[in-house]
Amino acid sequence: MKKLLVLITYDVSTVSSEGQKRLRLVSKACQNYGQRVQNSVFECVVDATQFTVLKLKLLDLIDQEQDSLRFYQLGNNYKNKVEHFGVKESIDIEGPLIL
Repeated sequence: MKKLLVLITYDVSTVSSEGQKRLRLVSKACQNYGQRVQNSVFECVVDATQFTVLKLKLLDLIDQEQDSLRFYQLGNNYKNKVEHFGVKESIDIEGPLIL
């Protein structure tokens, strides 16, 4: 099955204990599918089925009245679409995930 790169960003309101719990659950769900590249930004290499499952899970976790969630589908030719500069090492997003 063809893999594609999806960039996921989120902003979860943490003014309440419920919001703090949602933030942890959203982060954990994203970690199961990809690599954190910034605080609330994940790069995930997934097939179409995995993407659908992850998207539905995240939509179920967030409160759409308080939180924000974005998906950027960079497709399967993503190696030419991502450039990184700065202190954090580039990650082999197709390598094994170490949890």
